[in-house]
Amino acid sequence: MKFRQCSFAGMFYPKDPHHLEQLLGRLFDGANAPLDAFGIVSPHAGYTYSGRTAAMAYGAIREEFFGTFVVIGPSHRGYLTCTSQTPWETPLGIVEIDREFVNALDIRVDEYSHRNEHSIEVQLPFIKFRYPRARIVPIMMGEQELSAAKMLAESIAKAARTVHREIRVVASSDFSHYIPHEEARRQDLYAIEALKTLDLPEFYRRLAEEGVSACGYGTIAAMCLACQALGAKEAKLLSYTTSGEVTGDFSQVVGYAAIAVI
Repeated sequence: MKFRQCSFAGMFYPKDPHHLEQLLGRLFDGANAPLDAFGIVSPHAGYTYSGRTAAMAYGAIREEFFGTFVVIGPSHRGYLTCTSQTPWETPLGIVEIDREFVNALDIRVDEYSHRNEHSIEVQLPFIKFRYPRARIVPIMMGEQELSAAKMLAESIAKAARTVHREIRVVASSDFSHYIPHEEARRQDLYAIEALKTLDLPEFYRRLAEEGVSACGYGTIAAMCLACQALGAKEAKLLSYTTSGEVTGDFSQVVGYAAIAVI
């Protein structure tokens, strides 16, 4: 059977399934939140750096969920927005595609562009481990502007209504890149504060004001807007960390946030 192979197993996360299961078990230990979020923001760095923060995000979605995860990741290589119809491999097994949902989206299918992009792949072991019956709709997002996020969110919400699917939306994004820890924390939390009321224009204004180098700000906006269309009212910051807390080097860090939209 044809499937999208792991490109980053052994780099961003363990390739051996037993080691990966053990690591995910540790990351999820105590990560559950008394929420059932419509969507989340989850980082996509190596699990050593951001795995615990990602687990905190997924912990806001009830463990019994077995519907469809719409996973939106930014394109780091300049590819245009596209989706995939091919099952995705993880070391824990294959994650199936919700083909009916993909067919209901007004988004082109492009398997080639997904091959070497990590922003979606890094999310899938979390989903396979915690929600083994869930299917996915992988969407790689090119243009990150608010207008593009609105169009993508409308397409997701429309598809969910068309196929009568219960979904959860994952925005894959890191925040500030390679600046001092205190500066990253101040800038990132200032931008994230605007998300509490799902004020996306203010979120974009703050990103621009501070020059926040979040790589998936468009995926965050698209997720928030899609969740709003499905009934969400607010967002809650569950955890904020930086790579400096792991490496001990606070001079050049990357920021990570776990956010639940409820």
